[in-house]
Amino acid sequence: MSTGRSTPSSPTPGERRSRGRGIPDATVARLPLYLRALTALSERSVPTVSSEELAAAAGVNSAKLRKDFSYLGSYGTRGVGYDVEYLVYQISRELGLTQDWPVVIVGIGNLGHALANYGGFASRGFRVAALLDADPNLTGQQVAGLPVRHMDELEEIIAADRVSIGVITTPPGAAQQVCDRLVAAGVTSILNFAPTVLSVPDGVDVRKVDLSIELQILAFHEQRKSADESVAAPEAASVAVVSRRAREHAAPHVTLEEAAG
Repeated sequence: MSTGRSTPSSPTPGERRSRGRGIPDATVARLPLYLRALTALSERSVPTVSSEELAAAAGVNSAKLRKDFSYLGSYGTRGVGYDVEYLVYQISRELGLTQDWPVVIVGIGNLGHALANYGGFASRGFRVAALLDADPNLTGQQVAGLPVRHMDELEEIIAADRVSIGVITTPPGAAQQVCDRLVAAGVTSILNFAPTVLSVPDGVDVRKVDLSIELQILAFHEQRKSADESVAAPEAASVAVVSRRAREHAAPHVTLEEAAG
């Protein structure tokens, strides 16, 4: 998930950059967000977009967006903004989506079925070359128009289709072995849905998607919000009580006429 281009500035401390083109990994992670927003604009025939509008659509601030685009050599036009179609092309090219990427999905359980049926792969430059599973009872079954093939064919399929991206949706206990076979066969990028950490050699990129971890993070934020609300309610009541008591015990205001009378 990295490409190569010279950078306009030196990396800040701790800022990791993708190999080759020198674009920070954080920027690379945001490029698909920009592309999704731009594609929606393109489908509505919107010719140009300001950095503020695009940043809002992508969920980032405009200063960060402009810095990200500077790594691509795209600075927009003052008073006009960015050309939508050109940015779609530019980001697609940077992400490598101007070519066809064959992908294999290993592990055709519920999640594997769902991914195989996902319609967004083809429109984003990815072609599911094969579905693989170790269960012989699944071999030959049709999923999303493709036959499930046995794991014994993995190396042959990767070589024949020149597959460089593998998706692992197996149980955690089988994930490392599948990963090792994918790497040995020539796969250099892996999307891992199995709830386990994979060990890979240098030169192999792994992206981990763990839905349970994401849900746990959401649960943490929900707990924090509930705690804040429970603390805020007594505090508000205490402030009201203190304010009322202060009014009750305040000395009455006496005018000069009342004092003289």
